[in-house]
Amino acid sequence: MFYKVLLKDHIRVSPDLFSEELKNAVSIEIKKQFEGFISKELGIVIDVYDIAKIGEGVIIPGDGAAYYDTEFTLVTYKPELQEILPGAIKDIADFGAFISIGPIDGMIHISQTMDDFVSFSKDKVLLGKESKKTLKVGDKCKARIIAVSYKDVANPKIGLTMRQDLLGKLEWITETIENKNKKKTTTTVAEKKK
Repeated sequence: MFYKVLLKDHIRVSPDLFSEELKNAVSIEIKKQFEGFISKELGIVIDVYDIAKIGEGVIIPGDGAAYYDTEFTLVTYKPELQEILPGAIKDIADFGAFISIGPIDGMIHISQTMDDFVSFSKDKVLLGKESKKTLKVGDKCKARIIAVSYKDVANPKIGLTMRQDLLGKLEWITETIENKNKKKTTTTVAEKKK
């Protein structure tokens, strides 16, 4: 889920930015320090949204830079358990598929791709034995987050499933909805005949 997070920090503005307008210089330094930053508490920092307040600058002897007490808002993405996300299949391996879900990639184990026996082909395609459904690189999908691990903070792991109703490749979802609508129509027609 995307969040706006208000933070307070001492922002160091290096002397080479003293010619910049203060808000712009502070923004540049915040971006250098926080963009791409990953933590369990914040998630993944995407961008600086706003700078609310910049205090008086302080120069520390021997450093040459100015430090400003600053309040600023960051846009972050923090994956939440049970969250349903759209994405595109980025890569396929014999053990599953990698899906790009915005600022991070998640992994769908082969057993979680569809309700079927799934095989892997050399062409990087997952194929359902009975359903004949295929999953390949570039396919647009919907998946649910079932695991989030920050064991390696620099590279969090996101586990996903597409086995639940109305998840999976977008074409599969459309087929499921159309089949449900056909069944409703058939049931309604049969009830009217009685």
